Amino acid sequence: MKLGVFALIFGDLPLGQALDRVRSFGLTHVEIGAGAFMGKAHCDPATLLASDQKLTEFREEFTSRGLTISTLSCYGNPLHPDPAIGPVHASDLRDCVRLAAKLGVGMVNCFAGMPAATATDRAPNWVTCPWPPYYSEMLRWQWTERVLPFWKEMAALAADHGVVYNFEMHPGEWVYCPDRLLQMRDALGETVCCNFDASHLFWQGIHPPDAIRKIGFMIRHMHAKDTRIYPQNCNVYGVLDTKPYADEANRSWIFRTVGYGHDADLWKDIFSTLRMVGFDGVVSIEHEDSLMSGDEGLRKALAFLRECIIEQPKGAMWWA
Repeated sequence: MKLGVFALIFGDLPLGQALDRVRSFGLTHVEIGAGAFMGKAHCDPATLLASDQKLTEFREEFTSRGLTISTLSCYGNPLHPDPAIGPVHASDLRDCVRLAAKLGVGMVNCFAGMPAATATDRAPNWVTCPWPPYYSEMLRWQWTERVLPFWKEMAALAADHGVVYNFEMHPGEWVYCPDRLLQMRDALGETVCCNFDASHLFWQGIHPPDAIRKIGFMIRHMHAKDTRIYPQNCNVYGVLDTKPYADEANRSWIFRTVGYGHDADLWKDIFSTLRMVGFDGVVSIEHEDSLMSGDEGLRKALAFLRECIIEQPKGAMWWA
Protein backbone atom coordinates (compact mmCIF):
# COMPACT_ATOMS: atom_id res chain seq x y z
CA MET A 1 0.00 0.00 0.00
CA LYS A 2 1.16 3.52 -0.76
CA LEU A 3 0.41 6.76 1.05
CA GLY A 4 -1.01 9.74 -0.81
CA VAL A 5 -3.12 12.82 -0.20
CA PHE A 6 -6.23 14.43 -1.66
CA ALA A 7 -4.89 17.72 -3.05
CA LEU A 8 -8.03 19.61 -1.95
CA ILE A 9 -6.18 20.09 1.33
CA PHE A 10 -4.17 22.66 -0.64
CA GLY A 11 -7.15 23.88 -2.66
CA ASP A 12 -6.33 27.54 -2.05
CA LEU A 13 -3.05 27.20 -3.97
CA PRO A 14 -2.43 26.96 -7.72
CA LEU A 15 -1.71 23.43 -8.93
CA GLY A 16 2.07 23.78 -9.05
CA GLN A 17 2.32 25.19 -5.53
CA ALA A 18 -0.12 22.58 -4.23
CA LEU A 19 2.03 19.81 -5.70
CA ASP A 20 5.15 21.36 -4.15
CA ARG A 21 3.42 21.14 -0.77
CA VAL A 22 2.55 17.50 -1.43
CA ARG A 23 6.20 16.73 -2.16
CA SER A 24 7.32 18.63 0.94
CA PHE A 25 5.58 15.94 3.02
CA GLY A 26 7.54 13.20 1.26
CA LEU A 27 4.54 11.88 -0.68
CA THR A 28 4.60 10.53 -4.23
CA HIS A 29 0.88 9.92 -4.90
CA VAL A 30 -1.82 12.56 -5.15
CA GLU A 31 -5.58 12.51 -5.73
CA ILE A 32 -6.89 15.36 -7.86
CA GLY A 33 -10.35 16.94 -7.69
CA ALA A 34 -11.79 17.39 -11.17
CA GLY A 35 -15.25 18.90 -11.26
CA ALA A 36 -18.72 18.93 -9.65
CA PHE A 37 -18.50 19.69 -5.90
CA MET A 38 -14.69 19.46 -6.06
CA GLY A 39 -14.36 22.45 -8.37
CA LYS A 40 -11.83 22.77 -11.19
CA ALA A 41 -9.08 24.88 -9.66
CA HIS A 42 -6.50 22.10 -10.02
CA CYS A 43 -8.00 20.27 -12.99
CA ASP A 44 -10.56 21.25 -15.62
CA PRO A 45 -11.12 18.09 -17.67
CA ALA A 46 -12.96 19.80 -20.53
CA THR A 47 -10.13 22.31 -21.00
CA LEU A 48 -7.45 19.62 -20.93
CA LEU A 49 -9.35 17.39 -23.34
CA ALA A 50 -9.60 20.27 -25.80
CA SER A 51 -5.87 21.04 -25.91
CA ASP A 52 -3.00 18.59 -26.36
CA GLN A 53 -0.56 21.28 -25.24
CA LYS A 54 -2.42 21.97 -21.99
CA LEU A 55 -2.75 18.24 -21.36
CA THR A 56 1.01 17.82 -21.81
CA GLU A 57 1.71 20.74 -19.49
CA PHE A 58 -0.66 19.25 -16.92
CA ARG A 59 1.15 15.90 -17.03
CA GLU A 60 4.50 17.63 -16.62
CA GLU A 61 3.36 19.32 -13.41
CA PHE A 62 3.34 15.82 -11.89
CA THR A 63 6.19 14.06 -13.69
CA SER A 64 8.62 16.91 -13.05
CA ARG A 65 8.03 16.46 -9.31
CA GLY A 66 8.09 12.68 -9.30
CA LEU A 67 4.37 12.53 -8.50
CA THR A 68 1.76 10.02 -9.64
CA ILE A 69 -1.96 10.76 -9.90
CA SER A 70 -3.69 8.05 -7.86
CA THR A 71 -7.16 8.94 -9.14
CA LEU A 72 -9.29 11.78 -10.44
CA SER A 73 -12.23 12.65 -8.18
CA CYS A 74 -15.53 14.07 -9.37
CA TYR A 75 -17.88 14.04 -6.40
CA GLY A 76 -21.26 15.44 -7.34
CA ASN A 77 -24.90 14.53 -7.85
CA PRO A 78 -25.45 13.70 -11.52
CA LEU A 79 -28.99 12.52 -10.63
CA HIS A 80 -30.10 15.83 -9.12
CA PRO A 81 -33.47 16.90 -10.61
CA ASP A 82 -32.44 20.57 -10.81
CA PRO A 83 -31.31 21.16 -14.42
CA ALA A 84 -28.69 23.59 -13.14
CA ILE A 85 -27.04 20.84 -11.07
CA GLY A 86 -27.68 17.29 -12.30
CA PRO A 87 -26.77 17.66 -16.00
CA VAL A 88 -23.74 19.81 -15.13
CA HIS A 89 -22.38 17.23 -12.70
CA ALA A 90 -23.11 14.44 -15.19
CA SER A 91 -21.18 16.32 -17.89
CA ASP A 92 -18.26 16.86 -15.51
CA LEU A 93 -18.21 13.15 -14.72
CA ARG A 94 -18.19 12.16 -18.40
CA ASP A 95 -15.29 14.52 -19.06
CA CYS A 96 -13.49 13.11 -16.02
CA VAL A 97 -13.81 9.56 -17.40
CA ARG A 98 -12.37 10.66 -20.75
CA LEU A 99 -9.50 12.50 -19.06
CA ALA A 100 -8.71 9.55 -16.77
CA ALA A 101 -8.34 7.41 -19.88
CA LYS A 102 -6.06 9.97 -21.56
CA LEU A 103 -3.87 10.17 -18.46
CA GLY A 104 -3.76 6.41 -17.99
CA VAL A 105 -5.19 6.74 -14.50
CA GLY A 106 -7.94 4.20 -15.09
CA MET A 107 -10.27 5.20 -12.27
CA VAL A 108 -12.55 7.99 -11.16
CA ASN A 109 -13.76 8.49 -7.58
CA CYS A 110 -17.39 9.58 -7.40
CA PHE A 111 -20.74 9.41 -5.66
CA ALA A 112 -23.65 7.50 -7.15
CA GLY A 113 -25.86 10.57 -6.67
CA MET A 114 -29.41 10.79 -5.40
CA PRO A 115 -32.49 11.49 -7.54
CA ALA A 116 -35.86 12.87 -6.59
CA ALA A 117 -38.50 10.43 -5.32
CA THR A 118 -41.06 11.09 -8.08
CA ALA A 119 -41.02 12.55 -11.58
CA THR A 120 -42.39 15.90 -10.35
CA ASP A 121 -40.13 16.43 -7.32
CA ARG A 122 -37.61 19.24 -7.45
CA ALA A 123 -35.12 18.02 -4.84
CA PRO A 124 -33.23 14.79 -4.12
CA ASN A 125 -34.83 12.45 -1.58
CA TRP A 126 -32.79 10.03 0.54
CA VAL A 127 -35.21 7.38 1.80
CA THR A 128 -34.03 5.76 5.05
CA CYS A 129 -36.95 3.44 5.94
CA PRO A 130 -39.25 1.02 4.05
CA TRP A 131 -42.56 1.94 5.73
CA PRO A 132 -45.12 3.46 5.35
CA PRO A 133 -45.32 1.69 1.99
CA TYR A 134 -44.95 4.83 -0.12
CA TYR A 135 -41.28 4.91 0.91
CA SER A 136 -40.68 1.47 -0.59
CA GLU A 137 -42.46 2.60 -3.74
CA MET A 138 -40.18 5.67 -3.89
CA LEU A 139 -37.13 3.40 -3.66
CA ARG A 140 -38.38 1.22 -6.50
CA TRP A 141 -39.06 4.27 -8.67
CA GLN A 142 -35.66 5.83 -7.97
CA TRP A 143 -33.82 2.66 -8.89
CA THR A 144 -35.74 1.69 -12.02
CA GLU A 145 -36.43 5.14 -13.44
CA ARG A 146 -33.37 7.16 -12.50
CA VAL A 147 -30.40 5.36 -10.94
CA LEU A 148 -30.19 2.27 -13.15
CA PRO A 149 -30.80 3.98 -16.54
CA PHE A 150 -28.23 6.70 -15.87
CA TRP A 151 -25.54 4.38 -14.59
CA LYS A 152 -26.08 1.87 -17.40
CA GLU A 153 -25.14 4.64 -19.81
CA MET A 154 -22.19 5.66 -17.65
CA ALA A 155 -20.98 2.06 -17.27
CA ALA A 156 -20.85 1.75 -21.06
CA LEU A 157 -18.83 4.97 -21.29
CA ALA A 158 -16.38 3.74 -18.66
CA ALA A 159 -16.00 0.35 -20.32
CA ASP A 160 -15.28 2.02 -23.67
CA HIS A 161 -12.48 4.04 -22.05
CA GLY A 162 -11.00 1.33 -19.80
CA VAL A 163 -12.00 3.22 -16.65
CA VAL A 164 -13.77 2.13 -13.46
CA TYR A 165 -15.91 4.15 -11.04
CA ASN A 166 -14.74 4.07 -7.45
CA PHE A 167 -18.05 4.73 -5.72
CA GLU A 168 -17.70 6.17 -2.24
CA MET A 169 -20.35 5.04 0.23
CA HIS A 170 -21.83 8.24 1.64
CA PRO A 171 -25.17 8.81 3.40
CA GLY A 172 -27.50 10.90 1.27
CA GLU A 173 -26.28 9.13 -1.88
CA TRP A 174 -27.86 6.06 -3.51
CA VAL A 175 -24.72 4.10 -2.62
CA TYR A 176 -24.26 4.65 1.10
CA CYS A 177 -23.65 1.12 2.40
CA PRO A 178 -22.23 -2.23 1.17
CA ASP A 179 -25.66 -3.54 0.11
CA ARG A 180 -26.17 -0.64 -2.31
CA LEU A 181 -22.66 -0.98 -3.69
CA LEU A 182 -23.27 -4.66 -4.36
CA GLN A 183 -26.60 -3.82 -5.99
CA MET A 184 -24.78 -1.56 -8.46
CA ARG A 185 -22.08 -4.15 -9.12
CA ASP A 186 -24.63 -6.90 -9.77
CA ALA A 187 -26.55 -4.68 -12.20
CA LEU A 188 -23.65 -2.98 -13.99
CA GLY A 189 -20.63 -5.24 -13.76
CA GLU A 190 -16.94 -4.64 -13.23
CA THR A 191 -16.93 -0.90 -13.93
CA VAL A 192 -18.44 -0.57 -10.42
CA CYS A 193 -15.62 -0.43 -7.87
CA CYS A 194 -15.06 1.32 -4.54
CA ASN A 195 -13.19 4.16 -2.92
CA PHE A 196 -13.28 2.91 0.67
CA ASP A 197 -13.83 5.69 3.20
CA ALA A 198 -14.31 4.25 6.69
CA SER A 199 -15.35 7.62 8.14
CA HIS A 200 -18.79 7.40 6.50
CA LEU A 201 -19.30 3.87 7.80
CA PHE A 202 -18.28 4.51 11.40
CA TRP A 203 -21.18 6.83 12.16
CA GLN A 204 -23.71 4.53 10.52
CA GLY A 205 -22.70 1.77 12.95
CA ILE A 206 -20.96 -0.27 10.21
CA HIS A 207 -17.74 -2.03 11.30
CA PRO A 208 -15.20 -1.27 8.52
CA PRO A 209 -13.22 -4.54 8.71
CA ASP A 210 -16.44 -6.54 8.27
CA ALA A 211 -17.49 -4.31 5.36
CA ILE A 212 -14.09 -4.87 3.73
CA ARG A 213 -14.58 -8.62 3.90
CA LYS A 214 -17.88 -8.19 2.06
CA ILE A 215 -16.87 -5.76 -0.67
CA GLY A 216 -13.07 -5.94 -0.65
CA PHE A 217 -12.88 -7.37 -4.17
CA MET A 218 -14.20 -4.01 -5.41
CA ILE A 219 -11.87 -1.70 -3.48
CA ARG A 220 -9.44 0.13 -5.78
CA HIS A 221 -8.63 3.23 -3.72
CA MET A 222 -9.00 4.37 -0.11
CA HIS A 223 -9.54 7.57 1.85
CA ALA A 224 -7.83 7.84 5.22
CA LYS A 225 -10.27 9.81 7.36
CA ASP A 226 -11.73 9.12 10.79
CA THR A 227 -14.94 9.87 12.68
CA ARG A 228 -15.31 10.53 16.39
CA ILE A 229 -18.59 9.33 17.89
CA TYR A 230 -19.77 11.17 21.01
CA PRO A 231 -22.02 8.74 22.94
CA GLN A 232 -23.37 11.47 25.23
CA ASN A 233 -24.86 13.16 22.14
CA CYS A 234 -25.45 10.11 19.96
CA ASN A 235 -27.47 8.42 22.73
CA VAL A 236 -29.86 11.37 22.60
CA TYR A 237 -29.84 12.55 18.98
CA GLY A 238 -28.99 9.31 17.14
CA VAL A 239 -26.66 8.92 14.17
CA LEU A 240 -28.80 10.86 11.68
CA ASP A 241 -27.66 14.15 13.17
CA THR A 242 -28.19 17.21 10.95
CA LYS A 243 -26.64 19.86 13.19
CA PRO A 244 -24.06 21.99 11.33
CA TYR A 245 -20.59 20.49 11.13
CA ALA A 246 -19.25 23.56 12.92
CA ASP A 247 -21.35 22.76 16.02
CA GLU A 248 -18.81 20.15 17.12
CA ALA A 249 -19.70 20.17 20.82
CA ASN A 250 -23.34 19.25 20.23
CA ARG A 251 -23.11 16.87 17.28
CA SER A 252 -23.40 13.09 17.63
CA TRP A 253 -20.21 12.71 15.59
CA ILE A 254 -17.60 14.75 13.73
CA PHE A 255 -14.96 13.95 11.13
CA ARG A 256 -11.44 13.66 12.53
CA THR A 257 -7.89 13.01 11.43
CA VAL A 258 -7.09 9.28 11.53
CA GLY A 259 -6.27 8.22 15.07
CA TYR A 260 -8.42 10.92 16.64
CA GLY A 261 -11.66 8.99 16.22
CA HIS A 262 -10.59 5.37 16.62
CA ASP A 263 -7.40 3.86 17.99
CA ALA A 264 -4.52 2.20 16.22
CA ASP A 265 -5.79 -1.30 17.00
CA LEU A 266 -8.88 -0.75 14.85
CA TRP A 267 -6.98 0.95 12.04
CA LYS A 268 -4.41 -1.87 12.02
CA ASP A 269 -7.32 -4.30 11.70
CA ILE A 270 -8.67 -2.26 8.78
CA PHE A 271 -5.35 -2.35 6.93
CA SER A 272 -4.72 -6.00 7.75
CA THR A 273 -8.17 -6.89 6.39
CA LEU A 274 -7.48 -4.84 3.26
CA ARG A 275 -4.32 -6.86 2.79
CA MET A 276 -6.28 -10.11 3.25
CA VAL A 277 -8.64 -9.21 0.41
CA GLY A 278 -5.77 -8.22 -1.90
CA PHE A 279 -5.84 -4.42 -1.76
CA ASP A 280 -2.46 -2.89 -2.54
CA GLY A 281 -3.48 0.54 -3.76
CA VAL A 282 -3.18 4.13 -2.57
CA VAL A 283 -4.31 5.25 0.86
CA SER A 284 -5.19 8.90 0.24
CA ILE A 285 -5.37 11.20 3.25
CA GLU A 286 -8.50 13.36 3.12
CA HIS A 287 -8.55 16.24 5.57
CA GLU A 288 -11.97 17.25 6.89
CA ASP A 289 -11.05 17.70 10.56
CA SER A 290 -12.58 20.98 11.73
CA LEU A 291 -10.48 21.02 14.91
CA MET A 292 -7.03 21.25 13.32
CA SER A 293 -5.36 22.85 10.32
CA GLY A 294 -4.68 20.99 7.14
CA ASP A 295 -0.92 20.99 7.71
CA GLU A 296 -1.27 19.64 11.24
CA GLY A 297 -3.85 17.08 10.20
CA LEU A 298 -1.69 15.83 7.33
CA ARG A 299 1.45 15.64 9.47
CA LYS A 300 -0.31 13.72 12.25
CA ALA A 301 -2.14 11.45 9.82
CA LEU A 302 1.12 10.50 8.13
CA ALA A 303 2.80 9.66 11.42
CA PHE A 304 -0.18 7.55 12.50
CA LEU A 305 -0.67 5.76 9.19
CA ARG A 306 3.00 4.85 8.83
CA GLU A 307 2.59 2.77 11.97
CA CYS A 308 -0.62 1.13 10.77
CA ILE A 309 -0.53 0.38 7.06
CA ILE A 310 1.08 -2.69 5.55
CA GLU A 311 3.37 -1.44 2.80
CA GLN A 312 4.83 -4.68 1.47
CA PRO A 313 3.04 -7.83 0.33
CA LYS A 314 3.50 -10.85 2.52
CA GLY A 315 6.55 -13.03 1.97
CA ALA A 316 6.65 -16.79 1.68
CA MET A 317 6.24 -18.56 5.02
CA TRP A 318 8.34 -21.60 5.88
CA TRP A 319 5.19 -23.73 6.20
CA ALA A 320 3.73 -22.65 2.86
